[in-house]
Amino acid sequence: MTKEEIRLAESGTRKKHWKRWGPYLSERAWGTVREDYSPHGNAWEYLPHDHARSRAYRWNEDGLAGISDRRQMICFALALWNERDPILKERIFGLTGNEGNHGEDVKEYYFYLDSTPSHSYMKYLYKYPQAEFPYAKLVEENRQRDKHQPEFELLDTGVFDEDRYFDVFVEYAKADVEDILIKITVTNRGPEAGNLQVLPTIWFRNTWSWGNGARRPKLHEACPAPNSVIELNLSPGNQTQSTRWLYCEGSPELLFTENETNARRLFEIENRSPFVKDGINDYVVHDVMEAVNPEHVGSKAAAHYKLSLTSGETAVIRMRLTDSDFKRKNAFDGFDNTFALRRREADEFYATIIPQDLSADAKNVMRQGFAGMLWSKQFYHYVVKDWLRGDPDNPSPPEERRKGRNHQWTHLYNADVISMPDKWEYPWYAAWDLAFHCIPLALVDPDFAKEQLTLMLREWYMHPNGQIPAYEWALGDVNPPVHAWAAWRVYKIDKKRTGRSDREFLKRIFHKLMLNFTWWVNRKDAEGMNIFQGGFLGLDNIGVFDRSAPLPTGGYLEQSDGTSWMAMYTLNLLAIALELAKEEPCYEDVASKFWEHFIHIAHAMSHRGRNCIGLWSEEDGFFYDVLKLPDSSQFPMKIRSMVGLIPLFAVETLEPEVLDRLPDFKRRLEWFIDNRPDLTESFACMRSTGMGERRLLSIANEGQLRRILSYMLDKREFLSPYGIRSLSKFHRKHPYVLHVNGTEHRVDYEPGESTTGVFGGNSNWRGPIWFPLNFLLVESLQKFHHYLGNDFKVEFPTGSGNMTTLWDVAGELSRRMTNIFLRDEKGRRPVFGNLEKFQTDPHWRDLLLFHEYFHGDSGSGVGASHQTGWTGVVTKLMQQSGEVRALKKTEPAVATVGAD
Repeated sequence: MTKEEIRLAESGTRKKHWKRWGPYLSERAWGTVREDYSPHGNAWEYLPHDHARSRAYRWNEDGLAGISDRRQMICFALALWNERDPILKERIFGLTGNEGNHGEDVKEYYFYLDSTPSHSYMKYLYKYPQAEFPYAKLVEENRQRDKHQPEFELLDTGVFDEDRYFDVFVEYAKADVEDILIKITVTNRGPEAGNLQVLPTIWFRNTWSWGNGARRPKLHEACPAPNSVIELNLSPGNQTQSTRWLYCEGSPELLFTENETNARRLFEIENRSPFVKDGINDYVVHDVMEAVNPEHVGSKAAAHYKLSLTSGETAVIRMRLTDSDFKRKNAFDGFDNTFALRRREADEFYATIIPQDLSADAKNVMRQGFAGMLWSKQFYHYVVKDWLRGDPDNPSPPEERRKGRNHQWTHLYNADVISMPDKWEYPWYAAWDLAFHCIPLALVDPDFAKEQLTLMLREWYMHPNGQIPAYEWALGDVNPPVHAWAAWRVYKIDKKRTGRSDREFLKRIFHKLMLNFTWWVNRKDAEGMNIFQGGFLGLDNIGVFDRSAPLPTGGYLEQSDGTSWMAMYTLNLLAIALELAKEEPCYEDVASKFWEHFIHIAHAMSHRGRNCIGLWSEEDGFFYDVLKLPDSSQFPMKIRSMVGLIPLFAVETLEPEVLDRLPDFKRRLEWFIDNRPDLTESFACMRSTGMGERRLLSIANEGQLRRILSYMLDKREFLSPYGIRSLSKFHRKHPYVLHVNGTEHRVDYEPGESTTGVFGGNSNWRGPIWFPLNFLLVESLQKFHHYLGNDFKVEFPTGSGNMTTLWDVAGELSRRMTNIFLRDEKGRRPVFGNLEKFQTDPHWRDLLLFHEYFHGDSGSGVGASHQTGWTGVVTKLMQQSGEVRALKKTEPAVATVGAD
C-alpha cells in the first residue's frame, strides 16, 4: 500500500481522522437559497456579492483557496489586495442570473491543480490582475449583451494584457491530522515591479448570532518570537475542544475583527459589535484604523504581508495551522521536507491509478480531473425547518415563505461534506450529478463514493414518501433515477480495485432504493400503464416546453426519457438483486420482480394498445415523447434529441453461470418467456443467447438498435468530432415548431450557449455534448457488444461504408470525448476554443477547466467552468482506455466490458 492508501485505511477504520480537514469551504455562499430570506425567493438579489464581505452567513462560509474542518467551525482562506481594487479579493466574483446574458457565470481564473483523497497534499492556483479588478465593467457589458452574443469574460477586459498579473499558488500539506502546513507562493508575471498585499485569514463560522445559545469562540494574538501567532479557542459548546495555533512566518501585522454583520453599512442600523466582518477590508483598503480591534482579539483574523516583487520575482509565505504548541521550538523546522514528502506520496498514489502508458499530457488531464473532483467537496448546511421558521434573534421570515420554496421538505437536515457540481456556480448538491461524481471518486476513494450515495438515501435527506432531494432551488424537482446505476458501478469499481465485495453497502443502498423506486411507480405513472412522466428530469431546455412547469396545452407528456430511465432503474436493481442472491437466495424473488417490471415497461414503450400511440415510431425508427392533451388526443413530439437515445441505456446482460446459480429466478424467467409472448416477442426478450451464452435485456431489439444508431452515428445528426450531441444537427435547417394558443414554441439546433430563456437559459441541451449521457452511451454500447459480439457491425460513421463493432464504436466515442481536453496535432486543446491565452501561453496552456458541457461542433467548454463534477467521468474513460490498451498487449483477442 502507498502512504496515501494507508491514510485512507486509517480514516476508514477511524483510527486517524485524516479527512477531518479538507477543501470544505465553498467558493460562493452568497446568492444561495440557504441565505435567502426574501418573500419571493430572490436569492441572487437578497444577498449579492456586494453584501458578502459585510454580512455574516447563516449556513455556510466561502473563501479563496480555502479549507475548513468537516463541521466548518474553523475556516482558513486567502485574501489579496493589489492596491488598486475597491475591496479586498476575499472570494471569487461572478455574475448573477439577472446580470449575465447567459445566466450566472463566474468571472475569474482559478485552478484546482492537485489533491489526494485524504487531502494530505493540495494545490490551488489563482490568477490575480495587477490592474483594478473590473467588477462594474463585467456587469455593465454583460447586461448590454443579448443571448445571441458571447459572454464578456475577464480576459476580454484587457486586465491580463502584457501578463500584468500575479500567479498565487496555495498549497497544503498535512504533517498530521490536525497539523496543516500552508505555503503561499506568489510570482509577478508582469513586465514591471508590482505590489501585492497578502492576507491569509482565519475565522470561525458564525454559529452564535441566531439565538441558539451558542457561545462565540475567540481568536487572540500569542507572542512567541520570532513569528506572529494567532491562538484559537473554541467555544465549550462545540464538539472540538482543543486549542489551536496559526503560526505565521516572519512578523506580519496581525489584524482582528469579528465575523459579525456590518448592519450600519447594509441596513443603516446600529451594529451589535464595534468590529464587523468587513473590518479588515476597511483597515487595509480605506485606512480606517478603528475598523480592527486594537486589543488583538476577535472571531476573524488575518496576517498582513506586504510584498513588492520585481518582474518574474517569486515570494513564499509559510504558515502552520496546528494543535501543537511550538512555543519552545521553531514551528517551521522540517516544513519543506514534509511538503516534498507529501508531494512524492501523492505521485506514488496516482501512479497506481493513472495508466502508465498514457501520454504526459493525458496524465496531467487525469491528475487535474481528480484534483477538481476532490477540491469540490463542500460542507453543506441546510435545515429546512429552521430556515422556514427563522431564528429567534433575527427578524421572522416573510409569511410567503411558509408556502413557498421547499416548504414540503421540513424533515431535511443537511450538515455534511458533499461533492458539489461546481463550488461557485452550483454550490449545492444535485442528486443526479452526484451519482456521476461517484464514478471517478470511486477510483481514488471508494469509501467516500459509497458514503455519498448512501447519504442521499438517509432519513434526513430522502423524503418520507421516497423521493430523493434534487437540489436546493427546488428539492421536489425530479432528477433521472441514476442512483442505483451509480451504486452498482461503485460497488464493482471498489471490488476490482480492492478485491473485496462490500455487500453490506450494496444491501443498505438496495433497501432504500426500493423505497425510491416505489415513489417513482406511484407518482410518475399517471395511467398505471408503465409509461412515465418524470417532468423536468434534469435536461433543462431539451423539449419544446419547460418540462418543470404545467404544459401550456394542458395534459401531460409521456416521456421517452422518463420511461427509459425507469427501465434502466429496474435493470440496475435487477443486477444488484442477482448479486445479493448469490449468497442470500431470498433476493431471487426480488430479482424476479424487477425483471418482470422491466418487461412491462419495455413492452409499453412500443405497444400501448388500441387508440394509443407508442413512444417508438416505426416510420422514423426513433423514440419520441408523446403529448397527451386534455381531450385524450395525442401526437408524438418528433424532435430528434437525446430523449430518443436514452432508451439505449436500458440494457443489461446476464451471464449463464449467474442464472445457473439461481434456479428459482431462472425457472421464473423461462416460464415468463414461454407463457407471455405477448409481452416479450417484440423486443430483446432474452430467449436467444448471445456471445458466451449470455442473455440480453434491452428495450431496443436488434432492428431498433440499428435504426437508432444510424441517426446517432451520423455526422449530419448526432455525431460530433467530440462525442454525441444532445440534439440532432438536422434541426439546424429543420427546427421543430409547435403553435399553441397563438404562441410559437420551437426547438433549434444550438451547439453552444442557449439563446432561449426556457428553464432559465443557463444550461443548454439543444446541441452541445454532455459528458454524463455520453458516458452512459459508451457503457451501453459496450454492453450490447458483450452480447452481440464481433459479428454485429454497424456503419460508422453513417454513410461511410465503414463497418465497425459496437466495442470499437464505444472506444471511438470515448476517444472523441477525451480529445476535448488533449492537445491536438497543432498543440491546441478543443476545450479552450479560440482563447489564445489558454492555447499558447506557457503559464496557461496546461491549466485545465472541466466545463459543464461542450460545444457540439468545436468541443469548446461551455457553462460552469469548474464542473469537474460529472465531467470528471473523463478520468474513468482515460483510465479504462489505458487498461484496454494494456490488455490488448497481452491478450489481443480479448475485449472486456468497461462497466467496472
